[in-house]
Amino acid sequence: MLKTIKALPLTFSNIRTYLLASLFVLSNIVLPQLCHLIPQGGIMFQPIYAFTLIAACLFGWRIALLTAIVSPLANYLLFAMPSAAMLPVVLVKSVILALCVSKAAACRSEWRMPLLVLSIVGTQVVGFAAEWTILGTLPSFLISLPGVVLQIALALWVAIRLR
Repeated sequence: MLKTIKALPLTFSNIRTYLLASLFVLSNIVLPQLCHLIPQGGIMFQPIYAFTLIAACLFGWRIALLTAIVSPLANYLLFAMPSAAMLPVVLVKSVILALCVSKAAACRSEWRMPLLVLSIVGTQVVGFAAEWTILGTLPSFLISLPGVVLQIALALWVAIRLR
């Protein structure tokens, strides 16, 4: 099933690109709201990146990039989450995740799995640096560790399903 979906020609001129991106954006709106029911669930699980990551693995950079940009903006406009101060940081992390994971997922060699893990961890490192630069605060990696682990597990699961 996943391999047949990936075969679709998904360009910016194809309506399917926008339909799929809309589904991923909607999912990236619902999942964070559910996670925010848990105290510090958004920070801990980083749910806003989940469907950007899935889009990157399954459909490549175009749908992932649309999802990465529209999801945080829609969440901010609808629910004021992330906060206005965190919005640029979340956008930076989302875009980097979309581009790096889509590139790693497209790799068809034995380096694919390590590249996926490196992409996710690298996105976190760059995101922490962005947060430090933009907000002047150094985020706690430990509180977001469950989210990073979940992202890695999700990416590896999707990549294994595509083999």
